[in-house]
Amino acid sequence: MKLKNIFLGLAALFVLAACSEEMDYHEYTVYGKEYVFTDFTRTNGFVTNIYSYLDDDLPAEKSLCSACDEAENAWSWAGIHDYYNGAWSPLNSFSLWNFYTAIRAANYYLEEAPNADFSELMFDKDYQAQMNRFNRYQYEVRLLRAYYYFNLVRAYGDVPFTTKVLTEEEANNCLRTPADSVFAFIVNECEAVAQMLPVEYSNLSDDASSSGSPETGRVNRGMALALKARTLLYQASPLFNPDNEMARWKSAAMASKEVIDYCDEQGISLGKYTALWGTDNWKSSEMIFVRRVGETNAIEVYNYPIGLENGHSGNCPTQNLVDAYEMKNTGKAWDEPQSGYDAQKPYANRDPRMEMTIAVNGEMWPETSANPLEIFIGGRNGLPISGASPTGYYLKKYLDGTTDLSSETGSGGKRHNWVTFRLGEFYLNYAEAVFQFLGSPDATSADFTMSASQAVNVIRNRQDVKMPALPEGLSNSEFWTRYQRERMVELAFEGHRFWDVRRWKEGEQLKRIVRMKITQVGDTYQYTREIKQRSWEDKMYLFPIPDAERRKNPKLTQNPGWE
Repeated sequence: MKLKNIFLGLAALFVLAACSEEMDYHEYTVYGKEYVFTDFTRTNGFVTNIYSYLDDDLPAEKSLCSACDEAENAWSWAGIHDYYNGAWSPLNSFSLWNFYTAIRAANYYLEEAPNADFSELMFDKDYQAQMNRFNRYQYEVRLLRAYYYFNLVRAYGDVPFTTKVLTEEEANNCLRTPADSVFAFIVNECEAVAQMLPVEYSNLSDDASSSGSPETGRVNRGMALALKARTLLYQASPLFNPDNEMARWKSAAMASKEVIDYCDEQGISLGKYTALWGTDNWKSSEMIFVRRVGETNAIEVYNYPIGLENGHSGNCPTQNLVDAYEMKNTGKAWDEPQSGYDAQKPYANRDPRMEMTIAVNGEMWPETSANPLEIFIGGRNGLPISGASPTGYYLKKYLDGTTDLSSETGSGGKRHNWVTFRLGEFYLNYAEAVFQFLGSPDATSADFTMSASQAVNVIRNRQDVKMPALPEGLSNSEFWTRYQRERMVELAFEGHRFWDVRRWKEGEQLKRIVRMKITQVGDTYQYTREIKQRSWEDKMYLFPIPDAERRKNPKLTQNPGWE
């Protein structure tokens, strides 16, 4: 298994794109702990390498949005289809085992850093500031390790677990540790390091990070609280809580409340929905932790509509997602009585987040295009052109519509950043957990003075959304339907839907997607729903253990159904 990939005497440090306000990345390879832990720059480089494994799911060829019911990849050859076409297997496993490389690097750092010797540098003028930063690294690395373990346990359930640097033989005899034990480790680590990490790095008066340009890309106290809360929500969910233990839901609700209270104390608040993406989204008022990806136009190339110069098409929103956007005036679903839905104008008067997220037929998108979108059959951007949207929609969220891809006037890419944790998620997490614990959408208690419905309404009331509030008196089933719809809309394309359906054990939702076939009839359009079936088996709630890892380590058992 890849636990052995970083050896004691060798650590490779990788190049990452750097911006002036981000972490200072370096390119070099270091050999031996004496070399790494006798120089602040090389030690910083080693820690930066551990950061380099932070994940993102920006919409590209392998984005999980097209592996669930948020989107459909327009290209039949795209490997993402294997998640639901029967090709997913231990031999074609979409392995996440690479997180063990980061975990081993973290374990190595935590073992060797206490023996660091910077005595030769003690007369440098910034020695104490550098030591203060070095002393904080251990907490950053522990939080990163906990985050990588979370990514593994949510995918595989029971996973090999160690906080030591293993030999190859030890690694290849490592058993799987129960998921509950791994969850407990993550929660304990978050609690242990939270108060040792800064709220932010720009106001540290005695730390090397505060000199020059502060390193705003480093993990912080808010991320520790957020990871703890997300972890507890997953542990309370049906996939990992088959007996529906109420204590788990209470812990999850308390942890999400702690995040909300922390954000209130630190001035982290909901802002405009459109501020969640774009060049400077990391500055948005509700961000807790954002991963800087760097300058690129790959996201636009892969998702701009076919028919636009150098537009490749890619992740096309489904009608399932469109249907989740309620009517603006009534707050009802499109197919509810008296909703106000007009079949001839299906996109009029919808939740404003729909227009911010999805490009529809007739819309001017992107901003650099001279023509409105023609996604109807035979249109400039529609079928039967190869690569045209199969769903009737193109993606806007996370794309920069000002990016020019034309050969003559194109100016390259712009910065993109992945939202790892933001406040909006935790109002929803709180709503779910407190609803499950108290048993009613309107219930409150001494510990939870905000009801589940009220928490959802905070989201719906953000300044550029202003959707009608959920009414009091919803039945539990009505609230759960509305909650799932709200979560799908608010967190669209932010890497949640694929995992949410699994932790809820509601995989039946992924058995089909709905497309919209648009036909031009004179000066009007005809909108016809079409069903596309997908494969779903309950074994897909968890990932298969990669066959390559089981051949290295015969003691690794396989997840049920993947044998």
